[in-house]
Amino acid sequence: MSGVLSSLRYLLSDFIGEGEGTPPSLPDGLPEGAAADVSEGIHRLMEYQGASYARLYVYRLRRFIGRPDVDDAMFGEIARLMAVRMSYEDPIRIAQLKLAEYEMNAGDPRAPIKDDIRKFRLDELVGALPAIIAEPLLDMLEWMGWTHKRVSIRFSARSWWGIRRLKMEASLRRWRRFSVRYVKERAWVERWLHMISRSLAKQPKATPAIVQTATMVQGYGDVYRQGLADWHAIIDGLAKPTFDGVLPLSDLAGAIAGARAAAMLDPRQAALKRTIAEIRARALSAGASAAAG
Repeated sequence: MSGVLSSLRYLLSDFIGEGEGTPPSLPDGLPEGAAADVSEGIHRLMEYQGASYARLYVYRLRRFIGRPDVDDAMFGEIARLMAVRMSYEDPIRIAQLKLAEYEMNAGDPRAPIKDDIRKFRLDELVGALPAIIAEPLLDMLEWMGWTHKRVSIRFSARSWWGIRRLKMEASLRRWRRFSVRYVKERAWVERWLHMISRSLAKQPKATPAIVQTATMVQGYGDVYRQGLADWHAIIDGLAKPTFDGVLPLSDLAGAIAGARAAAMLDPRQAALKRTIAEIRARALSAGASAAAG
C-alpha cells in the first residue's frame, strides 16, 4: 500500500509543479577531460528521470574516481555508457524524445512531423508499470499465453490529442522507479560495474572490453532481450569464471571479442554458446597442460 501511495505522490507532483530538486554537482577529483562526459550524463538523466536519479549516477561514478588503474579515457567511457544504460528505452522514454523533438521544432512550418510507430511485447509494456500493478498482470498474461504478444503504439505530434497524449505518457516517468523494468535495469547496471571492478583487480587488460560490453544491451523489444541474454551468457560463461579462478583464461579481452563476434539475433544462441564452449575448452586444456608440465 505504501508503494501505491508513493507512486501517486510522485505522479501528482508533475501536475502540481513540485520539482525534484537541483542537479547534483560534478564530483570532486574527476579525471582531466571527464567533466564534459559527466555533465552530459547528469543533464541526460535529469531530463530522463530527475535529480535523485542523476545523483545515483554521480554516486556510482565516485567508486572509480581517484583509482590509479582507471585512466581518463576509461573513466570517460564508463561515465558515457552508464548514462546511456541508465536512460534505457521504454515507452515513456520514446514519448519524452518525441515530445522534445516537437518542442524543438515548434513554430517552424518547414519542420517535418513524422509519426513514430513502435512494436512492443505486452510484457514489456506491463513491465513499465509499478510492480504492485504489473506483477499480477504479468501472471495473467503468462496464464493466457499472451506474454510475447506484440502491440503497435503510435507516438505522434500531428494533432492536439497526439501532443496531449505524449505529455501524459512522458509524465509517467514518475512511476518508472517503481516499475518491474527499473528493478531489473538497476541490477544490471550494478552487475556491470561490479564486473568492471573485478576485472581491474583480476585482469586489468580486459577491463576496456568489459566496459564496452554495455553496448550489447540497447533498444527495446527482441533486440534488447537478445542483447541482454547474450551479455549474461558471455559474463557467466567467460568473465565471471575467470575472475573466480576456475577458468584459466589469460586473454579474456580476446575471448570476449570472439564471443561477441559470434553473437547474432538468435534466441537459441547456438553460435554464441558453441563459441563460448570452444573458448572454455581451449583454456581448460591449456591450463591442464601447463599444470602437468
